Amino acid sequence: MVKEHHVRVYKSEENLPREQQLAHKIAVVAADPVAVSDDVTDMVINRIIDNASVAVASLNRAPIVAARAQALTHGPSSGGKGAKVFGIGERVSPEWAAWANGVAVRELDYHDTFLAADYSHPGDNIPPILAVAQHVGSSGKDLIRGIATGYEIQVNLVKAICLHKHKIDHVAHLGPSAAAGIGTLLGLDVETIFQSVGQALHTTTATRQSRKGEISTWKAHAPAFAGKMAIEAVDRSMRGQTSPVPIYEGEDGVIAWLLDGPDASYEVPMPEAGEAKRAILDTYTKEHSAEYQAQAWIDLARKLNREHPEATDPANVKSVLIKTSHHTHYVIGSGANDPQKYSPTASRETLDHSIPYIFTVALQDGAWHHVDSYSPERAARPDTVELWQKVSTVEDPEWTRRYHSLDISEKAFGGSVEITLTDGTVIRDQIAVADAHPLGARPFTREQYVNKFRTLASGLVTEDEIERFLSAVERLPELAAGELDQLNIAAAPGIIDFSAAPKGLF
Repeated sequence: MVKEHHVRVYKSEENLPREQQLAHKIAVVAADPVAVSDDVTDMVINRIIDNASVAVASLNRAPIVAARAQALTHGPSSGGKGAKVFGIGERVSPEWAAWANGVAVRELDYHDTFLAADYSHPGDNIPPILAVAQHVGSSGKDLIRGIATGYEIQVNLVKAICLHKHKIDHVAHLGPSAAAGIGTLLGLDVETIFQSVGQALHTTTATRQSRKGEISTWKAHAPAFAGKMAIEAVDRSMRGQTSPVPIYEGEDGVIAWLLDGPDASYEVPMPEAGEAKRAILDTYTKEHSAEYQAQAWIDLARKLNREHPEATDPANVKSVLIKTSHHTHYVIGSGANDPQKYSPTASRETLDHSIPYIFTVALQDGAWHHVDSYSPERAARPDTVELWQKVSTVEDPEWTRRYHSLDISEKAFGGSVEITLTDGTVIRDQIAVADAHPLGARPFTREQYVNKFRTLASGLVTEDEIERFLSAVERLPELAAGELDQLNIAAAPGIIDFSAAPKGLF
């Protein structure tokens, strides 16, 4: 029942009616009071657990320490009770809670993903929607509806509109989706959501330099900034302030000047009125802390470590050729032409976007760890550096076709590898999807989400707090208005050192 909406650029004199503008159609979907199905509710709970897992594991990393320190200088306003920040009990203004929590969720590159015409981490919708829900005292059911909308809008935009080929960062799809999700959460009218979506898009378009070359700590901040802007856009729109229109289709709008230009044409899918929002079920999370397109390669490398230990020694290896999709080759492969992807002194953010590095370490270790696999000592190990320099990638048209396939049964994010040994032997293998993918060897279910949380929270959160949080989130549909603070997680005593926070303006 999903309807394809034709989207193109219009000259000002064409006067595109508001009801035909994409931002308005997004608002109509967000305002639809359609019920959320049980399987979507279960997946929302899974993703809240998933976000909590990776946020807890990041509590003492520098970007989170800085973002949390900023948030703590902005207490709750008189308009609500404020929202909670992961790890601590203090309340702050909701946009700043979304900021701090968004950075924590994104830092390790370890939560859910959806890949199609563009990239996305739809779980980035959860921090801003949850922050607003805590601030206004929403119920668990309200939160579920808001998150279902956030995923629905972001996934459908990602299916239709490519940002990365124009070097626009993928959070340009997140600002509108988070604003729409907040609109659903609050039960706002179509007009208010429409204005919120437009403002959120207008303020969250930026270049992809944050994911190019020497990748900086801003990679974790970018989606948090989009979530923060979405909250502020909703606040302004609720006060009657308007956005640029048509924000997508205008002759000086986003499509005309930032994307495919004045002759652009897209078909954007959106649910019909009364149709359930189920896009979250098309998304998938990560078993490993690395860019999603590296997930399958880590799994294949672990397999090759067991079956061909001789390939882990650079003295035995002449070359390693990875044949993969366009996106993987040009974004995290040698096709990016980033020398930093082969540098043993590269930042962690750069290494988690380097398939040559990731494949090498997973092949040698037969495992992957969210901290140890990126340590400076691990990256600089001489035998690793030697083998790493022998790894290259190429685009394979068939893997590119499968990457973009709309048939979920053949959509793939892997490829094939040829390891040529010095004695002339060639080891060949391939993988289509990661083991944790719904079609993978070991798909994630609630059990795996809970285990991921327990593993990452161990030593950082007390056992009592782990059990309390899991009990609360699994009762999400029953949580009454004002009870969503239970979804916050307190770090164990002594884990967070507030004196270590850097100083700034606030």
